[in-house]
Amino acid sequence: MLDRQALNRTTTAPATTARAAGLTLPVLLAELAAGAPVSGSEFAARFGVTRAAVWKRVERLRELGLAVSAQPGGGYRLDTPVDLLDAARIETAVAARTRLGNLAVHWQIDSTSSELLRRVGSDPRDRLACLAEIQTRGRGRRGRAWRMPLAGGIALSLLKRFDGGMASLAGLSLVVGIACVEALTELGIGEVGLKWPNDLIARGAKLGGILVELGGDALGPCHAVIGIGINVRLDARAGAAIDQPWIDLATLAADAPPQRNRIAAHLLDRLVDVLDRFADSGFAAFADRYARYDLLQGRRVRVLRADGVREGIARSVDTRGALRVVFADGEHAVDSGDVTIREGA
Repeated sequence: MLDRQALNRTTTAPATTARAAGLTLPVLLAELAAGAPVSGSEFAARFGVTRAAVWKRVERLRELGLAVSAQPGGGYRLDTPVDLLDAARIETAVAARTRLGNLAVHWQIDSTSSELLRRVGSDPRDRLACLAEIQTRGRGRRGRAWRMPLAGGIALSLLKRFDGGMASLAGLSLVVGIACVEALTELGIGEVGLKWPNDLIARGAKLGGILVELGGDALGPCHAVIGIGINVRLDARAGAAIDQPWIDLATLAADAPPQRNRIAAHLLDRLVDVLDRFADSGFAAFADRYARYDLLQGRRVRVLRADGVREGIARSVDTRGALRVVFADGEHAVDSGDVTIREGA
């Protein structure tokens, strides 16, 4: 259960009392998250607004992906419990917190990765972490939108600085994938694998994705903003906006997924560990670990690149993290492109 002050800690604005803040979405959601029905008429009287204004805010929560029921005379109630992100709780649970430069949790932001990209030049610290309840412009690979309902997933970004040049970062997204799978395994989710180069897959459907954006000097130093999105609990309405088969942690965990603050803490712990080793040793040190989770090895795949579409048999990745594919004319290393498993293969 969420105490009402937790929401104030997750916003970037100074904490205020509920009455002073007015009937904002975070205040309303804190009331609903407490578990008891929320009376529209009582809320209207308490905050000096009309019942229609309360209804509009409830509708906004529904638009953001929360299932809120309304019973005549019984008030509003969440159909399923929610646990909201709390920076203090995450920091307490992160074993590597002394190695985090900063951790911020926002109620609403355009994109957690965009926020860190804006801070690259003004904040010299390493390992800046950013999470958000709502992303208005969350994005995935190749310009695709990343859709996540309110309190329904994890949107986390981490800024990592490197002394070397960008060429030394080959295979970085694969290493991040390893960290994600191992963090989820620690939380009791053991069915997740990796689809090259950046997808978390379970039971043949997408559980999450990784987006790595690089900047800095090609010869060094440089930086990477690592964005991670994971589905925790999605309903059919939220899933209808996703253009591919999807799955969430609630499904994998028999409707009892780990709390999102625990997920965030485990992800950060694993990320800090693997990124430090990656900075020292590159992807070659992770090739064997990646092979444990590689879902493409031995599968017939279709590779879409700028020069056309080709089909072949995927092999393991090489020491740079490129995908090895055997085409009709022999084996080639694929460094970029969209790869799909050919149906029936």
